[in-house]
Amino acid sequence: MGDLGDLSWARVIVAAAVMAAALVIAVLLRLATGRLTRRAGDTRWAWDDLAARLIRDLAMPLAVLLGLWTAAKVLELPRGTLDVTARVLTAVTILVVSLALARLIAASVSSIALARQGVAANVTIFANITRVIVLGIGLLVMLQSIGVSITPLLGALGVGGLAVALALQDTLANLFAGVHVLASKTIEPGDYIKLSTGQEGYVVDINWRNTSIRTLSDNIEVIPNQRFSDTILTNYHRPAQDMSVLVYAKVHYEVDLDEVEELLVQVGHDVMKDVQGGVADSNVLVRFDDFNDATVGFHVILRSSEFGDQFAIKHEFLKRLHKVLRERGIAPPYWQHRVVVDEPARANGVPRKDELAL
Repeated sequence: MGDLGDLSWARVIVAAAVMAAALVIAVLLRLATGRLTRRAGDTRWAWDDLAARLIRDLAMPLAVLLGLWTAAKVLELPRGTLDVTARVLTAVTILVVSLALARLIAASVSSIALARQGVAANVTIFANITRVIVLGIGLLVMLQSIGVSITPLLGALGVGGLAVALALQDTLANLFAGVHVLASKTIEPGDYIKLSTGQEGYVVDINWRNTSIRTLSDNIEVIPNQRFSDTILTNYHRPAQDMSVLVYAKVHYEVDLDEVEELLVQVGHDVMKDVQGGVADSNVLVRFDDFNDATVGFHVILRSSEFGDQFAIKHEFLKRLHKVLRERGIAPPYWQHRVVVDEPARANGVPRKDELAL
């Protein structure tokens, strides 16, 4: 009996040593994977960051779980207790792996979206859907591993899912509307859009319920995804990101319009080359389009590489145009009204129609 007691204490001591070694290994793996993650973060390749993060998420928990299982084997627990321990450790392992894989796959989806849509992209809807699917599958596998039959659970989920769908019609409508918008590429993060209801700005994020847009005043407006399916939307980044910029101005009737057109084209090309956001190799078009009371109106058509750059382009163009016109001695088109008086008619005391109108 004494030998058996000594043997039991020896197993406990060995099991404790195994657990201590497992904890030490887990801490060392945590430190090593932390350094690996920092090294991966210094590279431009995104996939090594994801791999390093997966290793970091799995290394420490799996080391501890492996230590627990080894300690249980060393203790030579009764078969029933050992089976329960094995099921619990298996379930925890499945849960840990599911969480790590959900994080990895969601990050991969976000990385792919970022590569396709540019630096401004931030689409959480696909990442969230992917995370929920992976975690759901992992949860079902975990329940199956501990002996819970998932067949009745799936049937209950089917009936319950119908009830939930009826109760969450608006939420599901926003979810599918967001997926449809992204799949059809109507809008993408980074696009500048304007709705017929008046909201406009840069698309920041599209999640499972709403879309966030950043206005030019740096405020965030939140719009339900379903709104995009029943409203008129203008996307200023489609079919191309660069856009035309129309600048309206006027000149006197007395000036030479050919000379003015030449000046406008020259100033436009200078602005396109010097101002950030201008398209240097684009054509500058001038179109005289109306006669006013004392001036000829015209539009100058410039090109902007992005919606927000048009304001700086207009600003600089008008400044330079004003300076050039003054240097050339072309008077600015002040508003004026010319009155012609017929002296003989006034001498006879008969007012003219023009004078009555005035």
